[in-house]
Amino acid sequence: MIKTTKPNCWEFMHCGRGPADAATETKEICPAACEKKLHGVHGGNNAGRSCWIVAGTLCGNEVQGVFAKKYGNCVTCDFYHRVMAEEASSFELTMNLMKRIKPPKKK
Repeated sequence: MIKTTKPNCWEFMHCGRGPADAATETKEICPAACEKKLHGVHGGNNAGRSCWIVAGTLCGNEVQGVFAKKYGNCVTCDFYHRVMAEEASSFELTMNLMKRIKPPKKK
């Protein structure tokens, strides 16, 4: 796990759905906390600082669904704006992050 002073989404939102919470809570762990392909992006643990890319996140205790349907809510989120401000010129564009989690094309 990356140690950072920058919070992951589950820490910022205090939802209790992060990896450390899984052993102590009865809540389902969030898909952002499990997405290893985005580990380290913006200094986060798994997709903890790029959660807006991950389908099925559990924001507001509701499954947010596919990227195309949830992204509009994500760009108005305080956490999204915090990551953008903290990363500034190092902020990775959504399109680039999408390429990281997209399954490889079948040949």
